[in-house]
Amino acid sequence: MTTFVSELEPRPLWAHFDRILALPRPSKSEERMRAHVLDLAARRGLVHRTDSAGNVVVEVPATPGREGAAPVVLQAHLDMVCEKDSGVAFDFERDAIVPRREDDWLYATGTTLGSDNGIGVAAMLAVAEADDLVHGPLELLFTIDEETGLTGASDLDPKMLRARRLINLDTEEEGALYVGCAGGAGTDLAIPLDAMFGADGRETVEVRVTGLSGGHSGVDIHLQRGNAISLLARLLWANLAEFQFEVASVEGGNLHNAIPREAAAKVRVARDDRERFAAAIAAEAARIRTELAGIDDGFVAAVGPAEVGAEVWADETTARVLALLTALPHGVLAMSHDIPGLVETSTNLSKVRTEGATLRIHQSNRSSVGSALRATQRRIAAFAELARGTATQSEGYPGWQPDLSSELLALMQRVHGRVLGAEPAVKAIHAGLECGLIGEKFRGMDMISFGPQIEFPHSPGERVRISSVGRFWHLLAAALDELSK
Repeated sequence: MTTFVSELEPRPLWAHFDRILALPRPSKSEERMRAHVLDLAARRGLVHRTDSAGNVVVEVPATPGREGAAPVVLQAHLDMVCEKDSGVAFDFERDAIVPRREDDWLYATGTTLGSDNGIGVAAMLAVAEADDLVHGPLELLFTIDEETGLTGASDLDPKMLRARRLINLDTEEEGALYVGCAGGAGTDLAIPLDAMFGADGRETVEVRVTGLSGGHSGVDIHLQRGNAISLLARLLWANLAEFQFEVASVEGGNLHNAIPREAAAKVRVARDDRERFAAAIAAEAARIRTELAGIDDGFVAAVGPAEVGAEVWADETTARVLALLTALPHGVLAMSHDIPGLVETSTNLSKVRTEGATLRIHQSNRSSVGSALRATQRRIAAFAELARGTATQSEGYPGWQPDLSSELLALMQRVHGRVLGAEPAVKAIHAGLECGLIGEKFRGMDMISFGPQIEFPHSPGERVRISSVGRFWHLLAAALDELSK
């Protein structure tokens, strides 16, 4: 079933994206999306192969007369981030994304849109079917599971590619050519929770933070949007000494690469203090709203009824955990000294879960400097140790070091100026791109990344500028032509 999206220009690309909207493709569940790619390849009689990880390469023969050109890889990932607004009934394993248009922007309805990286995938499928493009031999690389650790690129079979020029279609700023990215790694904290039986004469309430914008924990981290976990900890820590409430659980965040939009804690407060406690939470929330004005105006903190069992955290545990959650860093830690405006190092307090006698916390760490990334992990591990917990650090993935002498970069700068009438900005991105891993596997790979204007990925506010997709398509077509000469 198609939607109005198929009627947008350029139709070859948008028609493929419209079909992609109907295909569930959470990370690690890309089977239907992969089958769609393989079906197209089979229908077109194109050579294709799949490695043991589930990555797919489709070969597109050169346009007649361009067979002698060096091959080029086009690359995008099949999966998408699955985030939705609270209260929205949606199953990302079954339901089709519902698009909506506002002026020159395409959104989803209550969920992420999946333009990251669905537009790149759609462009590659359109290239595979196009009879009016001029290009040399192409290898279309569709990777899996990019959003939860870049495992598809990490496990990519080195025999899958023969080309040594690669265009990644997974960046999100029109008018920019990307030549570098940050590396990333995770830190998991396990904090022991001592329990006790709750005191008599208390009422259970839930303190809930909602309404925040969230966003991509790399490309949006500098916007200083509210982190629901950090703000919930602040609300509770600010009032613990006065009310001596008991905590039963804290939950917040969903994905390592998304800034948390919602968090909640169940607490037991003296029945006589119920209204005064709610007023104190509201007063602190008002101060936070003032600080977030113009940045995250949707912030809401509410106190409502809840139920818990007889056991709650011991008083010492409550104080220790709330102090930890208040102290854990979130946001930009350092800016680049080499590239103006680029975040060098950051961390995202992304998830917290109460699991029996353990509080589990995940921090997603990024840096374009390897030593700074490891230092950030050690810093967070030190916080865990102070809170009587342990930290487990993942090795993560490497960054992509810029090569400003790249022949591919020089060619793309010329094509961009000719086709779009403006010199492109040359940038690095504070997010993980598969180029870092691909570059390590395929030494000598000359790489570049570009894309249309996509804003607020990894959140239900994700949107893509419709007109920019047309310019992106024309730039890609012109680049393939130039690369085949």
